[in-house]
Amino acid sequence: MIFGYARVSTEEQNLDSQIDALNQHHVERIFKEKMTGTKKERPQLQEMIQHLRKGDTVVVYKLDRISRSTKHLIEISEQFDSIGVIFISIQDGVDTSTPMGKFFFRVMASLAELERDIIVERTRSGLKAARARGKKGGRPFKDQDKVYMAIKMYQSKEYTIQQITEATGLGKTTLYRYLDKEKKVSR
Repeated sequence: MIFGYARVSTEEQNLDSQIDALNQHHVERIFKEKMTGTKKERPQLQEMIQHLRKGDTVVVYKLDRISRSTKHLIEISEQFDSIGVIFISIQDGVDTSTPMGKFFFRVMASLAELERDIIVERTRSGLKAARARGKKGGRPFKDQDKVYMAIKMYQSKEYTIQQITEATGLGKTTLYRYLDKEKKVSR
């Protein structure tokens, strides 16, 4: 059987381009995840691995979709190899059914981790430089009176989301984030 694994880091992101690419590779079942790649324990990835049998194939759009660290990628590759599963990464041109594919996979995994480390280092440097100039990072704090008013309007069930966001100046995503926090607090 040919399995596909598609992942994006946040709920707001969309899996469509990955799913389209996987379907072009005749994937029979796709496991979809909306979770950061830095977390090793991902439910859909674990479920897919449990379904794997000798002779199966796992296809991903890109190596960084299945993992963000070389160590984890190599662990997954070794696990696939011990089961007798072929691993294919479409964008990276990896196909572990060949010796060259296995070698290339390990090289690409190392490069993917290097690229991620460089991005992290640049981000840290940029934040440090911004702080040195007196700038603060992160989301700006919202006026708590407006947040409180938005929550009360929502709870009254008299207003639409659009009316609430227009009245308070909060974005829809921000409103839902505060409503979610409110639900967790009231449990």
